[in-house]
This record gives sequence, structure tokens and C-alpha cells, in this order.
Amino acid sequence: MVSIPSEIAPEPAPGNEKPMSQFETEPTAENEPLPVEAQTDLIAKPASNETSDTPAAHERQQARDRSGLRGKVVVITGGGAGIGRATALRFAEEGSRVAAWDVSDKAASQLVSAIQWAGGEADYRTVNVSNGAEVEAAAQAVVERWRRIDVLINNAGIVRDAQLVKWNGAGPESVMSEELWDSVIDVNLKGVFLTTRAVVPHMIKGGGGVVLSAASVVAILGNFGQTNYVASKAGIIGMTRTWARELGKYKIRVNAVAPGFIATDMVRAMPEKVLQAMVARTPLGRAGTPEDVANTYAWLASDQASFIHGAVISVDGGVVLGT
Repeated sequence: MVSIPSEIAPEPAPGNEKPMSQFETEPTAENEPLPVEAQTDLIAKPASNETSDTPAAHERQQARDRSGLRGKVVVITGGGAGIGRATALRFAEEGSRVAAWDVSDKAASQLVSAIQWAGGEADYRTVNVSNGAEVEAAAQAVVERWRRIDVLINNAGIVRDAQLVKWNGAGPESVMSEELWDSVIDVNLKGVFLTTRAVVPHMIKGGGGVVLSAASVVAILGNFGQTNYVASKAGIIGMTRTWARELGKYKIRVNAVAPGFIATDMVRAMPEKVLQAMVARTPLGRAGTPEDVANTYAWLASDQASFIHGAVISVDGGVVLGT
């Protein structure tokens, strides 16, 4: 992400913690209120009402068959909202079996219905990814239900912004606290470690799989007020490349996706001039959508990306190129 100039950036909250990220880097927002997109009356509807014997329906079926995702078991952390929810629905459209994990159960019934309506099978579990015992139990429950895990999408993440040291001229006014550091590292980095560690043995037993993790362009560019977040996402890139070396021999492909400015509900709530500044720094001239990231996950998990391994794919409208 590109830092927002101070004259248009939102004012920091008391204690130097910003109320939200300056730039959308959060794949999902654990512990955040249920977003609009998860409300019952906004459940996704089928793409069309065409019968299954029409040419368009046959074409869609052939596309699903080429992806190789039909019937695959997909675990998505942070699946209750935002990019996680969009990803769950995208895999459902491919006919996958979707296990959505989230720290909150507020979106459970709506998401299960939406997954089923989109064409997939659904399982929703309340899981704190920073708790190793919960993660291990959830992974085992998925295997007991569907006998295997084919795809893991490490999507859960939080932001807790603050400057490392905020200087008022005479001395430090505030600093990033250990609590803020630990909370982000626990979910964003430790959570990815714990979840991948729990799932990979099941993939090895099953003969292979795909591990995809949410990094961020700020891991490449840095971002003002996000020492903890940037560190967590840079760590994910490092783990992705390490696991690619370790797990390739088991036919497990490992990649990361680095989103840029993505228009989730959290971002849309930011001041208009901040949003305009973000768009101005994106060469394509628009914000990304959760579906942009979801489509990337689906492609990377598909047979069509069978030789993509150890990569970090930016989904940012060109932000990493500079403006």
C-alpha cells in the first residue's frame, strides 16, 4: 500500500491507535461487527436462472470441470466476512466443500445458506486461529466429515494501527504497545503457522494439496503506522517461500496473495477524501473488490495453476509499481 499523506489521513484514536487501517490490507476483520454483505437479505443468488441443459449452463459446467475444484475440501479462515466470505462463495460456485472458520459465529447461518445456494457444501466453525488446540480440533473435525483437506486459505487477519513512536516535540507522546504488537502477530502470523501446521499432515496423507495465505502489498512497500501489520505480512511471505521448499515433495503447492486497496465495508467507512487518495495512488484508478481476491485464490487452487509454487501474487491494481 501507499501511505496516505498526513493532511488527509484520518485522525488517530486515543492512545495512538488508529480506528482502522490507512490502506485496506486486512483480508478479514476478526472481532469486527457483522458487515453489510453478510446480512440475510444480501445472500448471493445464482448467476442465472437458466436450466442445466442450456449452452451457457454447459459452458459453466465445463469451466468447473477444468478447474478441478468440484468436490474439493477447502478450509477458509476468517470466512465470515469480507474477502473470506467472497472466497467461500467463489469456491462454492466451483462445487467445492467449504469449511469456513471465523472467530465469530454471527455470520454462520447466512454464510452456510449462501454457500449451499451457490452450489457448494458448507461447514462453519467458530475458531480462534491463534489457539493451537482449537485449530487442531477444527482441522480434525473437517477430516472426520469429509475425509480430507485439499485446500487451505489462510485469510484471517486483524489491524491494530499505531506509530512506533509518536513524538510531540518534547518527547514521546505515545508508542506502539506490546499489546498491539502481540495481538496482530498472534492472529496474522502465529495463526497462519498454527493452521498450516494442523492441516498439512492431512494433505500429506491425502497425497497433496494447496496452501494459500494472505500477505499484503505493505509487506513489500511498508506502511505508516503499521509496524505490527507489516511485520506479520512480511513473515507470511517468508513462511510461504520456506514451505514451498519443504512441502513441494509432498505435492503440496504453497503460494501467497498480496492484496492492495480492497473495498471492504471497513474501508468504505473511511472518509471520502482518504478513499479518493487511495484510488489516486492505484494505477488502474479504482479500488479492488473482495471478488478480485477471491478469483485469484480460486485460480491458484485450481489445476490451471498446477505449476505455480512459492509465488507471491499481487492483487493491487498496480500499486506496487508506483504512481
